[in-house]
Amino acid sequence: MRLGMVIDLRRCIGCYGCQLSCKAEHGTPPGVFFARVLKSEEGRYPTVRHLFLPVLCNHCDDAPCVEVCPTEASHYAEHGIVDIDQDKCVGCRACMMACPYGNRYFNGERRDYYPGAGPTVYETARTLRHPEGVVMKCNFCRDRLAEGKLPACVANCASTARYFGDLDDPNSQVSTLIKERGGFTLHPEAGTGPNVYYLPP
Repeated sequence: MRLGMVIDLRRCIGCYGCQLSCKAEHGTPPGVFFARVLKSEEGRYPTVRHLFLPVLCNHCDDAPCVEVCPTEASHYAEHGIVDIDQDKCVGCRACMMACPYGNRYFNGERRDYYPGAGPTVYETARTLRHPEGVVMKCNFCRDRLAEGKLPACVANCASTARYFGDLDDPNSQVSTLIKERGGFTLHPEAGTGPNVYYLPP
């Protein structure tokens, strides 16, 4: 089994639901978003259109971040998930430099959402559990998967633009969508073998 995600750019409405649900699920510190939505415009008035590109860790088959990690903190977990063992991470950030997608974050010194006011109830419950001085990233919500749930960004996508499943199963929904709709990956020239695919708008 090789887990992967398919994102339908035709259905994405740029609502940030994936980004917000991911942040709530993982309690990431200020400025850290495992799931993001990049927005751009194309065309000229009056025929301008917005383009939305949701991005996250691509959980590559040949992940440069794993290759450069000196302590093996970045590693391949079960079902193709690329994860970080924060107990082994020394915060060298080599993986951040190696990632061609820019989807890793360094958790430096603690910052409050409201400086000078102390941590909020949310920060006390969720954010403060993350160790400082280590790198963080999306792990396809491994804790949720263990409970039989979908990743938070998939479960909370208002327009059902995200699909999650087994890429090794040719009959799975994700494999079928990639074949039928011409799914593609970002930066194929990097040769990393991403497991996040996009369907053209």
